[in-house]
Amino acid sequence: MATPAADGSRRARSAPAEEDGLGRLSVGEVAANAGVSAGTVRRWVAAGLVPGFDGEWTEGNNAWVRVIARLRDRGHSLAEIRRAIEEGRLVTGPVEYLLQPRRGHHTLREAAKLAGIDERLARELFSAMGLTDRMGTLNDEDVQMLSYATTVLEAGFPRSALMELMRVYGQKIAQIADAEVRLIHLYVHEPMIRGGFASAEIADELVGLTAEVLPLAMPVMNYLHARLLADFVELDTLGHMEAELSGVPSEAGRLRVAIAFADLAGYSRLTVERGDDAALAAVERFVAVAEDVLPIDARVTKTLGDEVMVIGSDPVALAEWAVEVQRALGARPPRPRIGIHYGEAVYRDGDYYGREVNQAARVVARASGGEVLATRVVAQAAEGIGGLSFERIGEVGLKGFSEPTEIFRITGAEE
Repeated sequence: MATPAADGSRRARSAPAEEDGLGRLSVGEVAANAGVSAGTVRRWVAAGLVPGFDGEWTEGNNAWVRVIARLRDRGHSLAEIRRAIEEGRLVTGPVEYLLQPRRGHHTLREAAKLAGIDERLARELFSAMGLTDRMGTLNDEDVQMLSYATTVLEAGFPRSALMELMRVYGQKIAQIADAEVRLIHLYVHEPMIRGGFASAEIADELVGLTAEVLPLAMPVMNYLHARLLADFVELDTLGHMEAELSGVPSEAGRLRVAIAFADLAGYSRLTVERGDDAALAAVERFVAVAEDVLPIDARVTKTLGDEVMVIGSDPVALAEWAVEVQRALGARPPRPRIGIHYGEAVYRDGDYYGREVNQAARVVARASGGEVLATRVVAQAAEGIGGLSFERIGEVGLKGFSEPTEIFRITGAEE
């Protein structure tokens, strides 16, 4: 088929052929995969609800049946499902078989035994990765994943650390997968629906696009993983050296880090007065500048609306970053407000928790737009270093803290 490209031209695309061993299922297998009876599947076929069915069951139309079954479970009528199919809104169903080929069928106990791993640990691993729903029927790829875990444990990696790492993998890769699906939906699927393409044409496009792009995902992720892993190994080495020189050992499970919170003052009012698009543009500009001038030893650990949390190893570098962010964004509202603290944080599942993190969050709440505030420990770390100016505001009470906190306003020395 041909679909419109961004420049208005049309480009050819065809669906991939069925792989040997992935197609030709029985109606009973299709029904079992969807959790319905074979008679129900036959009625759906007779009603024309399984596009492309030509008398032989393949993984492609098997995926259609699973989608229909899930929609029926959620209370949608057959008439609603038929209309959605005709409008091309369910055509992502056939893409599923490209992503999850069903090779082998195993119970959790069988999969754990084949992988040489304890069944309880296997259950915990799938739960940590966010794949609890997969434990009913597992395939050969699931067994292979459990085998990887066995190898990691036999190499001496602690079980608790493995579970924590699997949670991080699950959360972050789920975010990547969600972004991939939503971006294709927004920029490929919906434009084709609005363009009046037939359901079969849209399905053909999405299957073909997935077949071309999917093989590129892992090389890109492997490349990024290797590059970023090398960077973090270097930063960890520097962190060990600096922690030793400080003479203040960290407690087990804790890391001494510089913590900054930043958000846009007046963001909520902006959404009301100028609308979501203007507010989003302001957030994108703010985040782009914040990331562009980050110190080499710092990273944005999370974003929530207009708020970012930054973790680094050097409080002085983070203070310089905050001043540079304010300078780069200028006086145009909404202006960011930034709070910085330095101390020990509990590290769990790729995130940072604890009293010191809470204190940094409370400090930013005391700032106004265009201000950078910091605690005394940050001011002391920067003592004698040019380029920054610290103005003592005084001791203030922070919500949730019984003792007052000494706060300083940071500006560039020339200011």
